Amino acid sequence: MFARLKEDIDCVFARDPAARNAFEVLTTYPGLHALLIHRLSHKLWHIRLYWLARMLSTFGRWITGIEIHPGATIGRRFFIDHGMGVVIGETAVVGDGCTLYHGVTLGGTSWQKGKRHPTLGNDVVVGAGAKVLGPIEIGSGARIGSNAVVVKPVPPGTTVVGVPGRLVEQNDSIGGEHREEIAKKMGFDAYGVTRDAPDPVAHAINCMLDHIHVLDQRMEQMCQSLRKISDEQPELELPELESCEIASTAEELLRIHSSVGQTHSAETERQD
Repeated sequence: MFARLKEDIDCVFARDPAARNAFEVLTTYPGLHALLIHRLSHKLWHIRLYWLARMLSTFGRWITGIEIHPGATIGRRFFIDHGMGVVIGETAVVGDGCTLYHGVTLGGTSWQKGKRHPTLGNDVVVGAGAKVLGPIEIGSGARIGSNAVVVKPVPPGTTVVGVPGRLVEQNDSIGGEHREEIAKKMGFDAYGVTRDAPDPVAHAINCMLDHIHVLDQRMEQMCQSLRKISDEQPELELPELESCEIASTAEELLRIHSSVGQTHSAETERQD
């Protein structure tokens, strides 16, 4: 029992830089208190003392602000940071090494009996205010961004943001080294996202704009070929389309402006 308690305290130190000593963690961290109360209520639930288990979980909610149903299955090294407003449903399953922030809901979408809450793999991080709903599986190592609403399964090792939740890809240039540094230092990405996570909507629109730009160039080539074949084809001067890109962060906006400025400078030098 004491070895399990020490493991719980150690995982707090690994994921919360505000933790100073074991006594402080043991006496002032509601996430740890809720986890200890849940373990007892979960044992009562499995020996069919349902009312007593629910009363104990209700008491835990009163003192911690965290509601964990006694029927939920929680793995080892589970950490709830801040914790207020966290709700974990009856048939939810949480793997080892998972992290939840305040306002997270692992809820159901049906009134039917049976499995109706999500299953989290190992080392999953769910950001503040995120809602993971239904009997879906969240793969090991996945990250759920703050305030995301996830109603579909999430593959292992991916990041989900937005409403409804959308998968995003990390930037290749800095993503690998950056993630390795975070993994070595903290073991997880705080709040489920990193600074290099792009906006999936802006990325989709940028891809469409690039595609339209290529189509415009192809159409121009086709018109030139037709004019060579037949003199009856009128020459229409179409306005030149510059490559366009939507910025989702200040860094991306500065990068776009810098690339546009370099392009204009190169064109001016060619004309001179």
